[in-house]
Amino acid sequence: MFVLGNFIVAVARIIDMALTLYMWIIVIRAVLSWVNPDPYNPVVRLLYQVTEPLLARVRRWIPFRGMGIDISPIIILLVIVFLQSFLVPSLMQLAHSFR
Repeated sequence: MFVLGNFIVAVARIIDMALTLYMWIIVIRAVLSWVNPDPYNPVVRLLYQVTEPLLARVRRWIPFRGMGIDISPIIILLVIVFLQSFLVPSLMQLAHSFR
């Protein structure tokens, strides 16, 4: 059973690293939106392609769109923090129960 526990620990760590990476990508995207970068820059295009599908879904759900402020990155960051605080530790505890 220890193999299953080790596998779940590995999955939890990968999920945690992926969520951290995506969190930083969202933060960089939000900061770039303040400076109006060149839309033809390959890095900017990559950031937009990676983040826009999720941001667009969240924007559809948000009823508040006042004063030109986009709060969808904040909502996504809150969801990421929730997943890192709930899902990852839960998987780690589950893995330790198999050891």
